[in-house]
Amino acid sequence: MRRPELEKILPHRAPMLLLDEAAVVDGEAHGRTRITGDEFFVQGHFPGNPVVPGVILCEMLAQNCCVLMGEELAGTGDVTPLYTSLDKVRFKHPVRPGDTVELVCTITRHRGPFYFAHGEARVAGELCCVAGMSFALMPSGEAAR
Repeated sequence: MRRPELEKILPHRAPMLLLDEAAVVDGEAHGRTRITGDEFFVQGHFPGNPVVPGVILCEMLAQNCCVLMGEELAGTGDVTPLYTSLDKVRFKHPVRPGDTVELVCTITRHRGPFYFAHGEARVAGELCCVAGMSFALMPSGEAAR
């Protein structure tokens, strides 16, 4: 699915919708985003040596995980996915303009409104970021508080 389809699932919008495309394959979310250098997050990080911030890589992984929660998120507008934790995050290689980030995420367990996941981000097969994550699907009114 491309951005129009992603917008039916994810509550994110430009400039914070970070996925260009995603698909669910055998229970995994496979996402992709191309870094052009025009993104707000590389403009000052760092002048003359642009690098995608680690927190943005984590957000890319989170949005890719949300594709796996698509049925719970799609079209309802009633819930918002919120990060509840990041665990064992490792940054292995910088991501720079011109790179295409390939994301693979899996939901490792689910209990009530909580989802636990594992994600990896790679560029040209090289591991750039790996993380354990958890999310809560919160009623939209509560997420706004």
